[in-house]
Amino acid sequence: MDYTPISPFMRPISHGHLRVIERPEASVPARPVNKWELLRELSKAQAAFGVSERDLTVLQGLLSFFPDDALGGNAEMVVFPSNKAICERLNGMPCSTMRRHLARLVEAGLLQRRDSPNGKRYVRKHGEERVAFGFDLSPLYCQSEEIARAAEAVREAEERVRRLREVVSLMRRDLTALAEFGDEMQPGLGFWDQLRDKAALTARALRRKLSIEDLAAYRADLEALLDQARNIIDGPETEEMNTNDAQSERHHHNSNKESIDLEPALEKSGAAAGVPDVDTNEPVADVDEQDTRHLPKIPLHLVIAACPSLKTFYQGEIRHWHQLFDAACHVRPAMGISASAWEEAQRFMGPEQASIVVAAMLERFADIRSPGGYLRALTTKAAAGEFSCGPMVMALIGRRNAA
Repeated sequence: MDYTPISPFMRPISHGHLRVIERPEASVPARPVNKWELLRELSKAQAAFGVSERDLTVLQGLLSFFPDDALGGNAEMVVFPSNKAICERLNGMPCSTMRRHLARLVEAGLLQRRDSPNGKRYVRKHGEERVAFGFDLSPLYCQSEEIARAAEAVREAEERVRRLREVVSLMRRDLTALAEFGDEMQPGLGFWDQLRDKAALTARALRRKLSIEDLAAYRADLEALLDQARNIIDGPETEEMNTNDAQSERHHHNSNKESIDLEPALEKSGAAAGVPDVDTNEPVADVDEQDTRHLPKIPLHLVIAACPSLKTFYQGEIRHWHQLFDAACHVRPAMGISASAWEEAQRFMGPEQASIVVAAMLERFADIRSPGGYLRALTTKAAAGEFSCGPMVMALIGRRNAA
């Protein structure tokens, strides 16, 4: 027989309430939790708990009535403000609206009502004992670990979307560059206009907030077009042009003695080790904002030939610049390079050149004392317009030919 559980004071008990009552004792957090940090985590994970921003605003108001910053410990977690006091704390929210949001918080299992016999909220002392009637915050505290896990899952999903968005943006740039290059190699082919149109449509789409499914679809379409374009332009004439580019880079390398062999001046002077590799909160430019930068002058196939170690740690195919960027993102954490150092390098070098630098550093990883500091030092030179990745690659090729 179905029935609705009733509290001692004839108030129906929600399913969220039952989940809190049935929660095993072992799930109670082992230490107090800062109430404002917990609220921020819940705000990040609100979809997982079925609460809205307005619900959280009411919860914030209730938390403000709790005198301590930390929930847990031996303190009783019951607040007992009147409806009028809550509404005043919420900048005059209508009482009916406030009660509706309170009901949602209770239904979500984040609050528990502890009603007095007359339905009022108050605290009463009997000698050393203290009895409070109002809203119990202990369900929120008991779910703090679950809330933290849900918030972390949201952050990981957001990071996947951000990473995929960067890759799609780089693929769009690859498509534009290949269209221009292909038009020079085989002018009049309508396929190049198709590439330009697709690149323009993708650029327009990236101005919107796209889901991970939408971004994955754009990536698949661009991948197919890039492979088709590469297959068309890869031929004897292209190989000859790449050889000329390599000779030009070698000439530049020989004329720039300060950049020979992975910037040895930085390695030997200890500048790399002296630059701390710490995370910062500096704003990072979106990949789309770097469209004014040109692709590296050195051909991609030379970079891959000079940096064979990259294939040891990254199993994917690398035929395009966005794939090199994906490989650099993959190996960067294992090299001890922080996210902030990597993002700063992209800002001042461009994502393609920063990826070349990471690949070259991987090739000489044993010789670099502080990879993160070394990358920051090169980024400083790039910001001053005094750095090119070409000599690094040609130095690696020179070492392989001499071996």
